[in-house]
Amino acid sequence: MDAVVWRNRAMVLFDRIPMPVAVCDPHGVVRLANAALAAEWGTTAGRLKGRDILHLFPPQDGAQVERIAQALKLRRRSRYTVSVTWRNTQGERRQGELIVDPVSDTPTGLPDLLVILRTTAEPVPAPDAAAEPLHPNEERILALLAAGATTARAAREMGLTADGVTYHLRRLSRRWGSANRTELVARAYASGVLVPGAWPPQVKSSAPGTGAPDGNPATM
Repeated sequence: MDAVVWRNRAMVLFDRIPMPVAVCDPHGVVRLANAALAAEWGTTAGRLKGRDILHLFPPQDGAQVERIAQALKLRRRSRYTVSVTWRNTQGERRQGELIVDPVSDTPTGLPDLLVILRTTAEPVPAPDAAAEPLHPNEERILALLAAGATTARAAREMGLTADGVTYHLRRLSRRWGSANRTELVARAYASGVLVPGAWPPQVKSSAPGTGAPDGNPATM
């Protein structure tokens, strides 16, 4: 009973270690991970079990990993480091080191690995997709919508299928987080894609008169 109690206490303490830590088998497969390591992937520690630590945190230099593998085969029990880079759940690029310590109760056989993740740089924010330039087709579709065009009318004017127009609208909705076409048009004006006060609607990056075709408001 005492052994079970102490094991449970050890597991609780392991999970509460503030630095990201994992215990892996000799091939780098996660046997046990703590909450701090799981937080790097926005998941729970149990979901990391069975994952390859080098798939979670890819090495920058494969030669480092090869040298460590050879050293472990030769029963060399030293501390090793592997430079890694990965993207967290927010898409931010992260850099750090895996500090690897072989651990084993016996001198024979390949040891398990105690792996500690140490970050070495501040997160690099993911590119803001909403700020990237739109495709010319998307700009023209927004101008047509602002003029009151239906999907069918926009498709005819653009030389696209209705499904093609719908595809672009869905991409724009995901990109801007818009719930409907009214919000898409409002966002187009707020983002400077369409020229404020111009009628028929005009795309800011185009010459005057290239918004709604023929200079006429679209009909329903």
